[in-house]
Amino acid sequence: MSNLLKLFGGIYQGKRVLVTGHTGFKGSWLALWLHEMGAQVAGYALPAPTDPSHWKMLELDIDETLGDLRDAEKLEQTVARFKPEIVFHLAAQPIVRESYRIPAETYAVNVVGTVNVYEACRKAGCVKAVVSITTDKVYQNREWEYGYREVDPFGGYDPYSASKACAEIASASYRNSFWPLDQYGTRHNTLLCTTRAGNVVGGGDWAADRLVPDLMRAAAENGIAVLRNPDSTRPWQHVLEPLSGYLMLGWRLLEGKKEFAEGWNFGPDEDGVVPVHKVAAFMQKAWPAIRTEFRTDPNAPHEARLLKLDCAKAKSRLGWRPVWDSQGTVETTANWYRAYYTEHKRVSLADIAKYAEAATQLELSGFYA
Repeated sequence: MSNLLKLFGGIYQGKRVLVTGHTGFKGSWLALWLHEMGAQVAGYALPAPTDPSHWKMLELDIDETLGDLRDAEKLEQTVARFKPEIVFHLAAQPIVRESYRIPAETYAVNVVGTVNVYEACRKAGCVKAVVSITTDKVYQNREWEYGYREVDPFGGYDPYSASKACAEIASASYRNSFWPLDQYGTRHNTLLCTTRAGNVVGGGDWAADRLVPDLMRAAAENGIAVLRNPDSTRPWQHVLEPLSGYLMLGWRLLEGKKEFAEGWNFGPDEDGVVPVHKVAAFMQKAWPAIRTEFRTDPNAPHEARLLKLDCAKAKSRLGWRPVWDSQGTVETTANWYRAYYTEHKRVSLADIAKYAEAATQLELSGFYA
């Protein structure tokens, strides 16, 4: 743990940090990482969305409030009581296919819920930094082979993608209207950035309609996983990759560096942008119990076939870049699930330590002062 305390310039030791969505996949990993870096962590979220649950198995001792983003009063009370110095906003309705079933709820949670978070931060007056997480799907997807840059236009075919694009627009509005950069330090003391990451994998994800959880469940039950869109190409990365980017941004915002209060992409290098069937093959090599079959449904709701990000900005200005290649990502993920299902072990903290060590060996400037 001592080595983890030094990460990101040691900025998080003793800091009061609120994570919305801490019971979800990415949120639980972030809460664990912050906790091990010595932060005072609070969480605001709905109960864990799956059983098993990564969050429940961690058994972290944090200040937890179970609540809905749409409950503005409860959210404001939580922020006012805990008085966070930084907020990582991850809570959302995150599933594309689910957004077709509950479109109004998806927009309410992802757009109005995000505004409620910003209002709670604004009214509390103690929040110095907000790192708001959206998705790579905020960009108007033209199915081209080029990576989308932070300056490309927003869009969204399905309700999930469109709702997240709306959240980006709302974020820019709050930054311009209430937290303008040219009045930072005089009219206000809050910096807000947004982050966009591709498909993440890693241990502890049991969400429905996601590739890796489907593969792992099938392997554990000696079944066959069905691949809906085997040729769809996505930027796959381990969950710790974008989280490291979020933590780097939080570090810089807490230092008062307003040039980082804007939108940022976090994605894998070119070798991580691969079709679904290839990811499944990688996983099968790491854990031979995995078996798959292709079964395309012509009546399935629309999902983008090709999508990737240009992360040159994060690499050049933030000092961030992926630590693990596709092989390391797949092996680490498969080994987590295999340890869980066959040995009843939880190796999340060991994965964070391994990731931090690999980043140290790469001498990434974004990890240490």
